[in-house]
This record gives sequence, C-alpha cells and structure tokens, in this order.
Amino acid sequence: MSSTTTTAPKGLRTGTLSTADVSFFVVSAAAPLTVMAGVAPIAVVLGGVGAPAGYLLAGITLAVFAVGFTAMSRHVRNGGAFYAYITRGLGKPVGIAAALLAMLGYNGMEIGVYGLLGTATADTGQALWGIDIPWLPVSLAGLLLIWYGGYRSIDFGAKVLGVLLVAETGILVLLAGGVLLDGGADGLTLTSFAPGNVLVPGTAAVLAFAFAAFTGFESTVIYRREARDPERTIPRATYIAVGFLGLFYAFVVWTVIQAFGQDKVVQAATDDPGGLFFAAITTYVGAWAADLMHILIVTSVLASLLAFHNAINRYGLALAEEGVLPAAFARVHPRHRSPYVSGILQTVLGAIVVVGFAAAGADPYQQLLLWVNTPGMIGLMVLQLLAALAVPLFFRRISHDEGTLRTVVAPVAAFVLLGGAIGLVVTHVDLFTGASTTVNTILISLVPAVFVLGLLLAYRLRRTRPEVYANFAAEPAEGETSCPPPTSSSSTPTSAPSTPTDRTPPLSPSTTD
Repeated sequence: MSSTTTTAPKGLRTGTLSTADVSFFVVSAAAPLTVMAGVAPIAVVLGGVGAPAGYLLAGITLAVFAVGFTAMSRHVRNGGAFYAYITRGLGKPVGIAAALLAMLGYNGMEIGVYGLLGTATADTGQALWGIDIPWLPVSLAGLLLIWYGGYRSIDFGAKVLGVLLVAETGILVLLAGGVLLDGGADGLTLTSFAPGNVLVPGTAAVLAFAFAAFTGFESTVIYRREARDPERTIPRATYIAVGFLGLFYAFVVWTVIQAFGQDKVVQAATDDPGGLFFAAITTYVGAWAADLMHILIVTSVLASLLAFHNAINRYGLALAEEGVLPAAFARVHPRHRSPYVSGILQTVLGAIVVVGFAAAGADPYQQLLLWVNTPGMIGLMVLQLLAALAVPLFFRRISHDEGTLRTVVAPVAAFVLLGGAIGLVVTHVDLFTGASTTVNTILISLVPAVFVLGLLLAYRLRRTRPEVYANFAAEPAEGETSCPPPTSSSSTPTSAPSTPTDRTPPLSPSTTD
C-alpha cells in the first residue's frame, strides 16, 4: 500500500493561488492595455463621448451574472468550471456540448491572438526603430514562450502575469494622471455619462465591443483546485475582476475623451484610431511614455496569451479526467504540477492554425486574429448565458441556504441581459471582423455547429461508454480536488473512494441525463 502511494503521480498544486493571483490570471486574459489602445477608439467613433458608459453597463451586467455564478461555485467542486455548472443545472447532454463549446471558445480567443502578437511586435519595431519585423517568426516564438510559461508551475505564471499586468495598467494610469493634472483640453467634465450622450444609436455597437472587452473574467472558477480557500477566493476574484475591468475601462476612456476635448475626440479617433492613445500620452506625459506604451502592448498580448493557455490546459485536464479526452491530457508534471501534456498539444494546435493561415497568405490581424477570435468570443458568451440559466435550475433541486436574490433574481436577470448582449454582438459582427456576409455567417455558425456536435457526442457516450457518461461532471469525494477517471488506471489515487455513497448526492436522473 505504501509503495503504491509514494509512486502515485501528483495532481495540480493545490492551495497555491491567492485572490490576487487568480485576479491576475483573469484580468490579464482581458488584456486591458490592448483593449484600450486598440479597440476603445473605435468605440468612441461609434458611440461618441458617451462611450465610457457602455463599459460601465457591460460591467454591471456581468456583475449581475457573477452573483449567481459565484453562489454556484460554492456548491460545485468539479474542476470542469463552465461545463460542470451547466451539467448540474441543464443535464449531461447540454453539459458535454458546453464542454466542447468551451474548448472552441478558449482556443479561439487564444490562438487568434498570436496574429495580434505578430502585428503588435511589427508595429512596435516600425514605430521605435524603423525596422520591418515579419509577423510569422514572432508568432511562432510566442507559441514557444507561452508553452514554457504554461509548462512551469502555476505560481510562476501568477508572478509573471502580476508583473505584466501592473506594467500595462500602470501606463494607462500614467496617461490618466497626466490628463487629470493638466485639466484636459477644455477642462474636466462628466457629460460622457449624461443620458443624452449615452442613449444614442451608436451605444448598441459600443456595448458589443464592451462585452467583448471582458472576455475571460469568468475563468476564475477554472483555478478552483489550485486556489487557497476556494469557497472565498473564487467569488472574491470574480467580483474584483469584473469590478476592476468595468470601472477601469470607463475611467480610461473618459480620460482620453478629456484629453482631446468632447468636440474634437470623435474626429481624432476617426482620423487615426490606432494612434489616439499614443497621441494623448505623448501630449500629456511625453514621447518616452508613448514608446514605452508600444512595448507594453506587446507584453499585454503575451500576458493574455499565457492566461488563456493556462485556462485551456486545465479544461483539457478536466475533460481527460472525465474520460472524454484521451488520458494523456490528464498527465501532470511531477515537479511543476502543471498539465504539461495538455499544454504541448494546445501549442501544437496553435502552431497548425498559425502556420495554416500564413501558408494561405492571410493577414495576421484582419483574418487570423479577427476570424479566429470572433467565434471564440461568441462561444464564451453563450456559455455565460447557459450558466446563468443553469443556476436557478440547480438550486431548485438541492438544499441550500443561499438567498432568492442569488439563486433566482440575479441569474434570471443575467440570462436576459446576456441574451441581449449576444444579440448585439451577432448583429454587429461585421464591426468585429470586417469580413463579408458569407464569412460572418460561417464564423457565427461555428458556435451552434460545435454545440450540436457536443450533443451528438453526449448521446454517443451514453450509448457506447455509459460509465463515462454516468460520471460526467460528478463531484469529487471529500478530500479530493478533482474527480478520478471513470475507469481504473495508474493515475487514480489509491485513496479514491469507489462507492457512490462516498460522493455528494447526485441530482435526480431526470435532471442530469
């Protein structure tokens, strides 16, 4: 018995991440500097001086979603995050479909950004040194760098992201401080938040961009196994992430509007959207700060890539433990305690996509980034919608001491609001892709197509691998941090209970099958 225990492979490094660490992961995934410098000027063009309010409204909506989401996080300990929540509320077929959709969503959000890494580095090289840097070698080097970051321990990744996040937010705070100290172009005013500037036709498009800017905030629950005191750490990190992003985005966009003046900012953003933030920081801080911002945009992209890579690796690990993916995905490095095989395979997938787009002569920004990111973004928003619906259905079937506000009112409101947000994104998808109607239709259709494929997989598993289907998204036994594989293997801890009575009570068959 003792020899078996000592040779059993270790799982993820538990009790490692603090609230701040988890917050660094999810805020870094959103890439605040890249979103502000690269996307916010377009929001100003479309929504005018009322654009900051769009980020506040999106933040409020997602905070409402977080109420039920975090309440459920205290009751569902499975490492599958989104798909586990959806399974417990909407049943196994929908949960398995959600698992495939999560893989599409997070892979799409990560792999497409390698195109942005290449173009951002090329822009920085041209702006600072007047040299042309080809994008493909940069993207491939980024793949190796991100693989190494994911290969190392989770606390190593948290430290790296902490430094990079402080740097990218710091340059935006420096810009805002310069504008506030100087008083802006025409004096400081809060008219950006006046109803007359917010309730304009362009606000719908601004909201679509604003919701996209929060992508990744919900990934706090992915790190449950590695968090200290996850019942408290995960909810706190979720609220910190969505609160910080909503307030910070609105504040930074507002200060840039003050920098140019309300009468001139829309024209300035229209004339040079990519240079709006650089012009502002050059005027109010100095040319050196604009040069530094160029460099920090590259590190912002790298931070986002590492955050999404870590999230994908843990989804791959969870699905391998469920028996849905091959067992190799579940291998954990004996020293770094990272899901390193999942990381290798995710990096190979990224390389195939990047090289494929390059071989086809595709533009790294207009096509690799936008075409791959867009279905990923929509897929993650659909997962949020399904999770919001799952919350009240889950709490209806268990005994709990959560209030009605958390278990019914907030999730139902979030479901309605998120449905509207998805509608805004889909109807304005041409603003995200710049592509033809045919291409946009294909990109949007990938989301329901993957979901249907997931439903078919669920029914196939129920028929051909009933033990995998029966144990899908099951709760780990007390004292465990993850569900053991549904079939015996050398990776199953010897102490894992083997009887159903050792597990937390499952939902009734009618709600989970």
